[in-house]
Amino acid sequence: MKSEISTRRFTQLFSATPRGARLARLLAVHQLGEWGWPACCEVGESVALVVAELATNAVTHGCVKGRGFRLSLSVEPSGTLRIEVADPRGDRRPLPRRIATPGDEGGRGLLLVDALAARWGSEPWSPSGKVVWAEIALPCLTGGVPASSSQSSIRTVTAPEAAR
Repeated sequence: MKSEISTRRFTQLFSATPRGARLARLLAVHQLGEWGWPACCEVGESVALVVAELATNAVTHGCVKGRGFRLSLSVEPSGTLRIEVADPRGDRRPLPRRIATPGDEGGRGLLLVDALAARWGSEPWSPSGKVVWAEIALPCLTGGVPASSSQSSIRTVTAPEAAR
């Protein structure tokens, strides 16, 4: 008897703009809802915050003129959702556990990622970029995984064109 293998992956390229970061968050939450975890549940809210932070960091710190960033989501066999944001600036890796002073306007986002994710980190992305990733534990759904979860969504359209 063959076992059924389901692939739950979502990949999308976005422009390195605030609009691209916002659309990455919206599409991630939408895709998670398609897989059975609605935006209003704890997982949906955690994913929205983590994607928003990683995408904003890619736009703010990983931007190279004319190049965007890539968001990938995948449900792993270990029962976690892996979020990956790849950008072209491999020389600017995230600094974990930076403590922001009360007067700082930024510097707290990765603390949120650290609090919400089971694990997170970064690694080089060929040829010169980086991938910042986070894994969020997924609760089991009653009756197993939803029927729509076996669908793979891989897209290569840039975000601003998709939104028009």
